[in-house]
Amino acid sequence: MSDEITKMSAGEKIRYKQEKEQKMNILFFLTPKEEVAHVEEDDTLRQVVEKLEYHGYSAIPLLGLDGRYIGTITEGDLLWEMKEKDFPDVHRMEKIRITDVKRRRDNEAVKISESMENLFEKITNQNFVPVVDDNGIFIGIVTRKDILLYLAGKIQRMEADAPKN
Repeated sequence: MSDEITKMSAGEKIRYKQEKEQKMNILFFLTPKEEVAHVEEDDTLRQVVEKLEYHGYSAIPLLGLDGRYIGTITEGDLLWEMKEKDFPDVHRMEKIRITDVKRRRDNEAVKISESMENLFEKITNQNFVPVVDDNGIFIGIVTRKDILLYLAGKIQRMEADAPKN
């Protein structure tokens, strides 16, 4: 393939590069599950609070024991739960399962095979988008920050490549 590219005219190379960029997919932006803090359905309220605090997150993916994406736990969800339980002490928090906490808004997931347009639509309203396989198994996230950094870099490259007057 590289021999074919070297034989292309400048215009053909530009069109080839544009076509290649258009085929970009969600994997390009994916932070894999192994690098993503998450909680599981058998975790307690205390464990989730501590994990959010440790990582400095305001929201975290909730996974089933089988790895499927269940939803998103937010600081707000935890605060409402603690208020409803009259602000339990640490020992009582250990007895509250995270799946008993009412989730007010889950981050919508995308399948790995979905279009970039679907990803961009969701990322405008969520700090992160969970990514699942065709069976609903969580494989990672795409963050709004990663998208913005990519776009900022692309703009800088375009400005650097622009003819100077």
